[in-house]
Amino acid sequence: MSNLKIAIILGSTRPGRNGKAVADWVLAKAKERTDADYELIDLADYPLPHLDEAVPPSAGIYSGEHTKAWSAKISEFDGYIFVTPEYNHSTSGVLKNAIDYLYTEWNNKAAAFVSYGGLGGARAIEHLRAISSELQLAHVRQQLSFSLMTDFENFSAFQPAPHHDDIAVVLFNQLESWAGALKTVRH
Repeated sequence: MSNLKIAIILGSTRPGRNGKAVADWVLAKAKERTDADYELIDLADYPLPHLDEAVPPSAGIYSGEHTKAWSAKISEFDGYIFVTPEYNHSTSGVLKNAIDYLYTEWNNKAAAFVSYGGLGGARAIEHLRAISSELQLAHVRQQLSFSLMTDFENFSAFQPAPHHDDIAVVLFNQLESWAGALKTVRH
């Protein structure tokens, strides 16, 4: 599966966020792999206002320069790993907003999920799975869920348990496989 490009999208822009350490860990694990190129996309670098496009994203007609830049960036990739906190039993508002800005850019690509929170962020992932299905974004079964209780010292210093290493390998294998297969669908 040469030439696969996969984005690791950091879904929190909150000051003092735990997500940066989680996303950096995912990127470090991804860099050990040879079947895809991984890039970290930090939503803090793409300041999108609340969805402000007059035309629905499915039309692909964008007026805002911020939307055009976001579209161009997301279009570069064959797959995505969404790194999400769990806020109020769901994903972050900033990640949901960034996803909602686009439509065809997500279609027929693959997604995997990494979450963190009091219960490992599992409920945030469940919401992202439903959203991904609507966007024709195929999501893999394996996920990584980090608990604030056991994978963070004092709820802030990220220290993942060793068993996450093996889970990450399965997640990457599934994502790269699906991203490669869906690349043929798009071409």
